[in-house]
Amino acid sequence: MNKSDAIKFFGNQTKLAEALGITNSSISQWGEHVPPLRAFQIERLTHGKLKVVDAGLRHRR
Repeated sequence: MNKSDAIKFFGNQTKLAEALGITNSSISQWGEHVPPLRAFQIERLTHGKLKVVDAGLRHRR
């Protein structure tokens, strides 16, 4: 999941941070992609509208 998609969904970076219960500066430290555990959290918060698999996090055998 791209950070920009998550920010766009929530409206802005501050609103995303509030939804996740973290600071705005924490999000600023992310790269282009949302960290895996936060991506799972965002998928749940968005009721699947943003998906973890969008971040390339697929089960590998």
